Amino acid sequence: MYAMGSIAVVLTEIAVVAPLVLAAAPPRAGETIRVTATAYCQDGKTKSGATTRAGIVAADPSVLPVGSVLRVESPAAYAGIYTVLDTGGAVDGRKIDIFMPDCARAKKFGRQTLRIRVLRRGWDPRASTPH
Repeated sequence: MYAMGSIAVVLTEIAVVAPLVLAAAPPRAGETIRVTATAYCQDGKTKSGATTRAGIVAADPSVLPVGSVLRVESPAAYAGIYTVLDTGGAVDGRKIDIFMPDCARAKKFGRQTLRIRVLRRGWDPRASTPH
């Protein structure tokens, strides 16, 4: 409290506390994780400059950078090798968006939980898992 003439001014401290957000560490090569997956069918160029085609996924670059290689392990209907060649505004955190050339199939895919193994993070071949 400070006295200014005959007026007393009381200063209070206001603390703004932001909620604590604990982000999961980005997965390492060889690690198996669960991701939420959607599908898209829009033809065009990806963030990497590649033309969209089967085997391409979009991912959050802070989790799976462009150039990362993934193996979808389950469900079996989507098992296979995919490369992160795209990013997207709605692809945030542990989410991926799988390119499918058939729009009806992409729509039917909906939103699913997939189990993936990260085979390589980014473009660096030294970041691959040993065979």
